[in-house]
Amino acid sequence: MAETIIDGLAGLKALEGHELGRTRWREMTFEGIKKFADATGDQQWIHVDRERIARESPFGKPVAHGYFTLSLIGGLFSELVEPKHFAMVVNYGLNKVRFPTPLKAGQRYRLSATLGGVKENGNVFDALINAAIEVDGEERPACAAELIVRFVAAT
Repeated sequence: MAETIIDGLAGLKALEGHELGRTRWREMTFEGIKKFADATGDQQWIHVDRERIARESPFGKPVAHGYFTLSLIGGLFSELVEPKHFAMVVNYGLNKVRFPTPLKAGQRYRLSATLGGVKENGNVFDALINAAIEVDGEERPACAAELIVRFVAAT
């Protein structure tokens, strides 16, 4: 069950400026990093070459790709938020993305999110979501992003 239910337009507007919650912790695995590398063709050694990582990497372990870390937000968002009484909810874009700390294989991560402003345009409502992939034991997130999530009113 989702941490937060957004019940229609009134529910969306009522949550402006409020925290939407945090998901449960998950573990970043080397297998997940490798699958992302294979899917995207990004085989940079800091992600996939365990021997070289052990010799040369300042991180000491394989690190998840920044775009892999960013892409985790989509799936985790559906665990965090359950929209009700909308025709549809879609990702519209990103305003800003940063990768302040690496997410390493073996570390635990979760999504936290806050609903910023909501901009109305007819039956479409663009919500700014401040999302962070938090890393257990780290002060800074692995990813901080300002998302635009489009909520389309049910007719």
